[in-house]
Amino acid sequence: METANTTAEAEEKPRPERNNWANRSKDYLQTSQILRKSKTKPNGKKPPAEEKKHYLEPEYTKVRVVDFDLKELVVLPPEIDLNEWLASNTTTFFNLINLQYSTISEFCTGDTCQAMTAACNTILLWQDEKGKKIKCTAPQYVDFVMSSVQKIVTDEDIFPTKYGKEFPNTFETLVKKICRFLFHVLAHIYWAHFKETVALDLQGHLNTLYAHFIVFIRVFNLVDPKEICIMDDLSEVLCNPPPPSPTAQNHVTER
Repeated sequence: METANTTAEAEEKPRPERNNWANRSKDYLQTSQILRKSKTKPNGKKPPAEEKKHYLEPEYTKVRVVDFDLKELVVLPPEIDLNEWLASNTTTFFNLINLQYSTISEFCTGDTCQAMTAACNTILLWQDEKGKKIKCTAPQYVDFVMSSVQKIVTDEDIFPTKYGKEFPNTFETLVKKICRFLFHVLAHIYWAHFKETVALDLQGHLNTLYAHFIVFIRVFNLVDPKEICIMDDLSEVLCNPPPPSPTAQNHVTER
């Protein structure tokens, strides 16, 4: 009986590594109370070729909430299982990107965002379980993403949280699928809602989250470069560690 009890306790014991990443990274992802701003409704026309991507302007790209190399948070720690590390990071990125989107969700409606757009006026189509591609509004697309990812990361057979339970053979494939979807959400925020993000003074959080996510998927080859090339200009700017600056320090201090 003692052996059985010991085994049961071991099975119920959560994996400690799953919480470590969140504890290390939560400092830059806590948001303050949001001040509501109005959004100008887009006219639905293709933007002119010379239109600037405002999120690339130096006054915005220099704003971060940390000033160290994000690869330090991404590298696989010694003695940590790779799948466990991928599960920990993927789950946390899902929660944080969902939180980031929630800050501008009231501006992302069926009227303002009639399609899931991204950089260069790219339109993203949702693919249902039967493989049929569907054009939907941005809020519908994001809801599809968050609902499907939530279902996966809370499935004990796919993302196990108990000792002794193995990850499925399809685990890496599912992680890649999740990361591709989460990238789409970030790309839409930058393309369609960066103005609101700046108005809320959350561009530092968005920049840091985006850079951290891109470094993560690059290091572990989780998304085909062709899938994320529409944001390469921003990725190259943000994924280089910025020099220490009073702006970055102020963001850390004021939160």
